[in-house]
Amino acid sequence: MSKVDLAQFHKAFHEESLDGLDAMEQALLALDEGADDPELINVVFRAAHSIKGGAATFGFTDVAAFTHVAENLMDEVRSGRRPMEKAVVELLLRSGDTVRDMLALSMAGQPAATAESQALLAELSAMVSGGGAATPAAAKAAAPAESIEGWDIAFRPFDYLLKTGNDPARMFRELGALGPLRVECDAGKLPALADMDASSSYLGWTLHLDAGAKRAAVEGVFDWVDGDCDLTLTPRIAAPVAAAPVAAPAAPAAPRAVRDVATNSEASSVRVGIEKIDTLINLVGELVITQSMLSQFQDGVDASQLEMLRHGLAQLGRHTRELQESVMSIRMLPISTVFNRFPRLVRDLAQKLDKKVVLDLRGETTELDKTVLEKIGDPLVHLVRNAIDHGLEVPAKRLAAGKGDTGTLRMEAFHRGGSIVVEVADDGAGLNRDAIVAKAVQRGIIASGDGMSDDAVADLIFEAGFSTAAATTDLSGRGVGMDVVRRNVMDLGGTVGIRSTQGSGTTFTITLPLTLAIIDGLTAAVGEETYIVPLVSIVESVQVKPDAVRSVVGGGELFRFRDQWLPIVRLFDVFGCDGRRRAIDEGIVIVVEGEGTRIGLFVDELIGQQQAVVKSLEANYRRVVGISGATILADGSVALIADVTGLVRMQGRRKAA
Repeated sequence: MSKVDLAQFHKAFHEESLDGLDAMEQALLALDEGADDPELINVVFRAAHSIKGGAATFGFTDVAAFTHVAENLMDEVRSGRRPMEKAVVELLLRSGDTVRDMLALSMAGQPAATAESQALLAELSAMVSGGGAATPAAAKAAAPAESIEGWDIAFRPFDYLLKTGNDPARMFRELGALGPLRVECDAGKLPALADMDASSSYLGWTLHLDAGAKRAAVEGVFDWVDGDCDLTLTPRIAAPVAAAPVAAPAAPAAPRAVRDVATNSEASSVRVGIEKIDTLINLVGELVITQSMLSQFQDGVDASQLEMLRHGLAQLGRHTRELQESVMSIRMLPISTVFNRFPRLVRDLAQKLDKKVVLDLRGETTELDKTVLEKIGDPLVHLVRNAIDHGLEVPAKRLAAGKGDTGTLRMEAFHRGGSIVVEVADDGAGLNRDAIVAKAVQRGIIASGDGMSDDAVADLIFEAGFSTAAATTDLSGRGVGMDVVRRNVMDLGGTVGIRSTQGSGTTFTITLPLTLAIIDGLTAAVGEETYIVPLVSIVESVQVKPDAVRSVVGGGELFRFRDQWLPIVRLFDVFGCDGRRRAIDEGIVIVVEGEGTRIGLFVDELIGQQQAVVKSLEANYRRVVGISGATILADGSVALIADVTGLVRMQGRRKAA
């Protein structure tokens, strides 16, 4: 009898365990808010029990040992021998985070037991065996007597890190504020001067911090480059004061990059309801029937069969559209998969900043393409962090302003037209116009705030590196974040706007396409070439008269559009094709907007509007500046899809030059 290879089930176990941890976290948060429901306690117990059993089955002994102690603690609560106190909830929430990290390490083939997990395991054991809620001091007494005397940090930025607005030197200064710092630079990847790109990062660093700083303080320095670098934090442990037996040897702390990659492994699959699969199978069956009907005409069609052929083609078109909609629905997931991470985040940030915050989630069932969902999470985290840190006031200030001591943070998703709108709103202090204007003048962004509308002033916070924070914290105030939010949303083909009333609060509005796989576009001809401009980026199409155009130094052109002078970008110049129409009044100017900036795209003529199935140009050819992809038209020819954001940036570089 052949032996079953259990490795084939590891991925399913990992995904189910993460689902269990999500359910466990939601139940613990509800219990933390005072909910009195025995079923919530059962949810937490079952999650720990299931993960323990699965981990033991697949040989993840470290995970099984850890969750076994957590299960024992929940069994005491479930049987009534221990009350569900704040200390228990906090410890179990931290345990859930640790199990996530241990699962990630196990899936990566690394030892799951780390110094952190062993210390927390000792804390759990102390609470279970001690009969009462263990204090952090008691947990440390139960844990091995180790003290950190310094940190060795391997920091290898990805090549695009500088483009996100991050400055390694600034991070090193912050790290140096924790204690004596020695920096070693690795210039092994530095190219020849002629091949260098000033916006790319080629250097790596090894940092030696000679101070017993806490891990949270060290990690906080690198919060804003999370996912944009390879980072390894290794503590230097001083000799133990009193050696005590340890259940398992402590492994070195895992590199954060490993944890991130492993944690996001579930993004490679999607769970689909059986009803969607049934619909898909039925549609494929209908297509087979239609194909069989049309196959009888392959040898020719006589006049008596024309009506049957017309009927078959109409049926084929209908089934194709239904099949397209059905396949796309498989990729659509509720935005609750993203929203579910925020109750814990809001709770932890509010406790850290001594603020009272209520999170109001609305529209969690609104569906969005899986690819968009995966990329919208980080911008939303930025907005939530800023809302709690900068927007919402501490209770004393709220009471002094005539408000309740508890602030409200609302996150809402809904459909508007053919797009999804996500709003992040708070009822805090709102944006400080005077502080924003003063900072913008200081940095040379504007000469003066006189005559600027409140909306224009609010839009200044999206400038790269802009921050009005008086002091840098590990939450915000490093001058990165808001510009990254706008850039990430623009890369998804969306827009982000802001409304703020001083003293009443701020609302950020993100508008996103339903899917990145299919777009609605305007088809335009430039010479013999056909381009598609995404409809979501188009403001208006106009025919410009010659007297409305002005030439500028350097060969550029501007045209007047509703009290604004906008640059003209002639697509035949950008893409090197032969435009048939050169005079401005012979062609059409498509006014588009990207990253908050408007330009006019000059084309020969407009052909019409159509849906385009996006094909990756980079995967099939190479990356082309100003082009986001390609599609196949009804006649079999290829049309390129214009990258409006890329064209706007290209125009900005020309202007700067």
